[in-house]
Amino acid sequence: PQVQTIRDLLDGNCITLVVKENELKNALQVLKTQPKLVITDSQAFKNVAEIVPENVCLTSFSILFARLKGDLKTFVECAKSIDNLKDNDKVLILESCTHHAIEDDIGKIKIPALLRKKTGKNLIIEHFSGHEFPDISKYSLIIHCGACMTNRREVLSRILIANKYNVPITNYGITISYCLGILPRAVQMFE
Repeated sequence: PQVQTIRDLLDGNCITLVVKENELKNALQVLKTQPKLVITDSQAFKNVAEIVPENVCLTSFSILFARLKGDLKTFVECAKSIDNLKDNDKVLILESCTHHAIEDDIGKIKIPALLRKKTGKNLIIEHFSGHEFPDISKYSLIIHCGACMTNRREVLSRILIANKYNVPITNYGITISYCLGILPRAVQMFE
């Protein structure tokens, strides 16, 4: 997602500056003009949102991909269902690709922790990876990955199936920004 986004920005004749999270504050201070947009990794949303001035648009690569490969409006609306989760509700973390999880994996560790903190509920969180689609009828919420390794048709197909079963579906970046209370800011540029 990062490389595709940078390539698209360069092709659009945008000046693009890439910095690490710990370099962001200094980078913003040395720029002669404020950037129009800051794009962050969803996992750094909280820290980046605290640094970037409110008048600068802020989003994440995952949210950009929610718009590019999915249905941003649906993902945003469905994120609100997080507030309706109850104890023992099942949440499906759905990844398009299979990858080796790292110690603090976003889908296996970080998002489940954020959900439990936001809801205060004892949620049953299950994971599914790959291009197949599991039986989703038993879930109260589906949280899809950023879909960097799949195409728009597959993501839209998954949204249609979720709608058929009346299961809300959102994605990683939308979920993280919702749980942190910064979703309106993270999608403001698309309104």
